[in-house]
Amino acid sequence: MIQSIKNLLGIGPKVNIGELISNGAIIIDVRTRGEYAGGHAKGSVNVPLDQLSGYLPKLKNKDQAIITCCASGMRSASAKSFFKGKGYTNVHNAGPWITLNKYCK
Repeated sequence: MIQSIKNLLGIGPKVNIGELISNGAIIIDVRTRGEYAGGHAKGSVNVPLDQLSGYLPKLKNKDQAIITCCASGMRSASAKSFFKGKGYTNVHNAGPWITLNKYCK
């Protein structure tokens, strides 16, 4: 039960987010356009959660590192699950964009 909750929230073995970004990970911020306009992690792409399906054609390599973020970590956890369900293998939930921002240059 606890592991299921951790999986849903994207909590698992620690990954080095900074290293993933340095190696070319795609950062996808799944907040609304208005939220994103109010501040976001440098280098991130804004794809609101309800529009992820339309972004899939741009993500041809299913092994490419993808980092999801949002305001609190809940929507980004949903985005991670969405990508995993579509066969993407290297997806990480970074949680709040403000925390992720420290890794973005």
